[in-house]
Amino acid sequence: MKETVVEAVKVSKAASPRRVMTRGLSIMDFFLRIIAAIATLGSAVAMGTTNESLPFATAFVKFSAEFDDLPTFAFFVTANSIVCGYLVLSLVLSFFHIVRSTAVKSRILLLILDTVMLGLLTAAASAAAAIVYIAHYGNSNANWFPICQQYNNFCERISGSLIGSFVAVVLFIILILLSAVAISRN
Repeated sequence: MKETVVEAVKVSKAASPRRVMTRGLSIMDFFLRIIAAIATLGSAVAMGTTNESLPFATAFVKFSAEFDDLPTFAFFVTANSIVCGYLVLSLVLSFFHIVRSTAVKSRILLLILDTVMLGLLTAAASAAAAIVYIAHYGNSNANWFPICQQYNNFCERISGSLIGSFVAVVLFIILILLSAVAISRN
């Protein structure tokens, strides 16, 4: 009887550091999801509220630049909004992993969905980055002139929104790696 109790204590002590490590990964996952949600929300809001008007010859004739003039920027706002909504909803599952660190199937589901969201966010941020590059430097071969010399505030805001989105991309890569480590530890 004593030998069984001693063996049970040894097994529980051996499993304890592994469980603590997995719980730590789950807590880190939870906080990284919050930061990524804030980054994507900030990117969507910054891009979605970007517009600038410049007077032409008179006060009645104005040129304006708005984010929805380019479909790529509309896609960027939509993708960041979808990813932000997903991150907020995934907080419930991430909290569940803190409470029950041995759950594997839900971690695999979260890993798959994180990978899909990483692809969506990367596509949107990369497409928007290409347009921002052309806005800053133009393309002399296609006779596209840089517009950032005239629309300074517009270009600053769209460039800033890209930073938040690419921060979220890096956080998603870290989240996927954390999930893979947590799955392998179970």
